[in-house]
Amino acid sequence: MMNPVYVEGKLFDKTNFKESALAKGEYENCTFTNCEFANTDLSEIKFIDCSFTGCNLSLAKLANTALREVAFKDCKMLGLHFGKCMELGFSVSFENCNLSQSSFYRLKLKKTRFIKSQLHEVDFAECDLSGASFDQCDLLQALFENTVLDKSDFRSAFNFSIDPSNNRMKKARFSLSGLPGLLSKYDIDIED
Repeated sequence: MMNPVYVEGKLFDKTNFKESALAKGEYENCTFTNCEFANTDLSEIKFIDCSFTGCNLSLAKLANTALREVAFKDCKMLGLHFGKCMELGFSVSFENCNLSQSSFYRLKLKKTRFIKSQLHEVDFAECDLSGASFDQCDLLQALFENTVLDKSDFRSAFNFSIDPSNNRMKKARFSLSGLPGLLSKYDIDIED
């Protein structure tokens, strides 16, 4: 077994980590652009103050992975189990990402920003999304169950279905056009 590496401030560009795995260790202040991580094992790796742009991380393994202040932009991230990440210090943001079929089950995601992202069938059950924002996000069939949504912002989100009776939603923000997504379980027609 190799000793864990410590890498700081490095730019990884167009690297295919399916061919040569990313060394286990700690990556601080690193930038990953147009890298291929699909189906790779990122378990036990620490990413601190890193950014991923234009990367494919679909189905990567995240067992005990640390994501602290990590920004994802223009990334394909299908089927990721963020709930397996290290909880301590977990902090992420997403812009223009496809996170469909991913799971954040039971994670604390306070003030997390989701911007212009596709979140089809994403599992947010039992998450704490207090103060989170879903700016122009597509939440088709995303699961919100026993989720804390206090002060979260859904004003420009669409295709969501959230049952106010089994989620905490104090001071959550919605636009008028989002009301059908809060009433969908009642099977009523709402017209302009």
